[in-house]
Amino acid sequence: MRTLHAVGACFVLLAGLAAAQNAPTTPPKTGPTPDKASAYYHYSLGHLYSELAGAYGNRGEYFNKAVDNYRAALAADPSATFIAEELSDLYIQSGRLRDAVTEAEDLLKKDPNDLNSRRILARIYSRLIGDEQQNKIDETMLKKAIEQYQKITEASPNDLDSWLMLGRLDKVAQDSTGAEKAFRHVLSVDPNNDDAMTGLAMVYGDLGDSRKAADLLRQVAEKNPTARSYEALANAYEQMKDYPLAAEALRKALSMSQDNAGDLKKALAADLLMADQSDEALKLYQELLTEDPKDVQSQLRISQIYRKERQFDKARQAAEKARQMDPDNLEVRYNDVQVLEAEGKLSEAITELNQILDSTEKKTYAPPERRNRAVLLDGLASLYRNNEQFAQAAATYKRIVDLDPDYGGEASAQIVDTWRAAKEYGRAEQAANDAVKAYPKDRMVQSIHASLMADLGRYDQAVAETKKLMDGKHDRETWLSLAEVYEKQKNFPEMAKAIDQADKLSISKEDKAAVAFMRGAMYERLKKYDQAEAEFRKVLDTDPDNSSALNYLGYMLADNNTRLDEAHQLIQKAVDREPNNYAFLDSLGWVYFRMNKLPEAEEQLRRALQRMSNDPTVHDHLGDVYFHEGKTREAIAQWQNSLQDWRVSAPSDQDENEVAKVQKKLESARVRLARETGMRQDEKQP
Repeated sequence: MRTLHAVGACFVLLAGLAAAQNAPTTPPKTGPTPDKASAYYHYSLGHLYSELAGAYGNRGEYFNKAVDNYRAALAADPSATFIAEELSDLYIQSGRLRDAVTEAEDLLKKDPNDLNSRRILARIYSRLIGDEQQNKIDETMLKKAIEQYQKITEASPNDLDSWLMLGRLDKVAQDSTGAEKAFRHVLSVDPNNDDAMTGLAMVYGDLGDSRKAADLLRQVAEKNPTARSYEALANAYEQMKDYPLAAEALRKALSMSQDNAGDLKKALAADLLMADQSDEALKLYQELLTEDPKDVQSQLRISQIYRKERQFDKARQAAEKARQMDPDNLEVRYNDVQVLEAEGKLSEAITELNQILDSTEKKTYAPPERRNRAVLLDGLASLYRNNEQFAQAAATYKRIVDLDPDYGGEASAQIVDTWRAAKEYGRAEQAANDAVKAYPKDRMVQSIHASLMADLGRYDQAVAETKKLMDGKHDRETWLSLAEVYEKQKNFPEMAKAIDQADKLSISKEDKAAVAFMRGAMYERLKKYDQAEAEFRKVLDTDPDNSSALNYLGYMLADNNTRLDEAHQLIQKAVDREPNNYAFLDSLGWVYFRMNKLPEAEEQLRRALQRMSNDPTVHDHLGDVYFHEGKTREAIAQWQNSLQDWRVSAPSDQDENEVAKVQKKLESARVRLARETGMRQDEKQP
């Protein structure tokens, strides 16, 4: 799937290549004195015959006369490169590409310095790069086109349009270094060249430097404000996940365009939704529905907004309207599943999604159908896992492997993770070994295998396997994975070094925030709470709604029994954003316990256990609540469950100190229960 997506992006770029080939070309400054009068005369005749050839089905005599006159014009004025472009367009429009290539190659054999023949050849090769019908790139034609433009730019350094074409072609070839060099050359000659800045921004985007990409696109938009330039800027901000700025750019694009106002409104509404500006997004979608009452996508988005805001009645009403518009729409049907899931009705959601899968089952699937089905199966597996039906989850991921090989590695890794969640580490190890054999080059599979080795306490093996993933392209992610291995090993000095290495490779503020979060977790494990809080604050400064940082900081404060009101606010905000996250519910229950709000604490902890029943910490917390409520038997049961869950935990997760604390509380509770029971028996005696 990723490969097809990358190819699709290439075709978007190829469309730009075609448009660029019709733009005026900067002529070289060197060469013989041109005979412009003769060139103009023959060009005019060539243009006339070209139009006649088009009007009469490319009849031979008109086509040949057009070619002859264009050639004569070029001979008279070789610097008039636009004539070469028209000649190549004539070949392309007439479908005589093979003749054009043969003729240009013959001329180059006679005169390798014939740049116009090279330009014709380069444009023809560029035309042959993409085959949208087969959705693929002709690598041979791409290589040949690049070679021609390289020779053209070497011989004519001031031919900026050829440099631009070279940059675009290098980008299609995923040669970021070559593309950057080409676009920078143009900017060294023409610092305000919009095409070069846009092209260079696309290269930075490919390299993951969204900030530089956005800065360049902002310059283009401010210098030449158009709907298209602001759309490009919005796309860059979206890549940075800076949705408020993306929305601002789209507002400007919308104010300048009437042609695709509906599409821009939808894009703006989507960015507003991602920016948590749900009210504005809702107004836009309602406006779109007023303009087009049959707009099923806008109706669906309205349902999703109400679902996000937990207004489930309104979400279902909007979903029903979308269903009436398009009852067979998979996205509409899947939305019903998501509403049930958001309500915490996992069993009903599973039933609904199985019905969708059964009703759409076929013996064979077209590629888009396979991808859609894989997404649905992934959703079903996730539901099974969240409902602690681990065997069914693993079996569903296996269905994805069998359905679509493109998802094989990812789905196999998920099988491993499913058995880890079930604390069935023998099955997890077998699944991990099978995945490595089936997908030996898949980074996700290799990473999950290394992580499992760390779970099992095989730290040296985990470190070695993780270090093998260093490839110069994904090193930041690999350093973070290595930090996680060291964290499981409790090797905090090495963890700190790995985090520092990841920090050096982090460019975007999101990347920096992820590193700060991990460093904060490390400091918390080391009981350096002030330093931990400082790191979590860095995350929240970047992303005030980061649920994980809100929860971690709030739990840390509650666990230390300090600033409980602030801890409650932080955790409650995390729960509001992810109301079914069992870890967040556990944190909320724990802060209520610290605040001596025992009924509220019990409610949240019981909710947490409904979503994850085998976490020893949650059982321990609920045991504390029951004990303080005087429910000694219930407390004993929870602490027994906690000890049982500790016993089956991964070696890397086991904590002797925590186990000892739970054991001590359990023994104290048994003593108390014995006293209570004895006192009641004494009261019964005459």
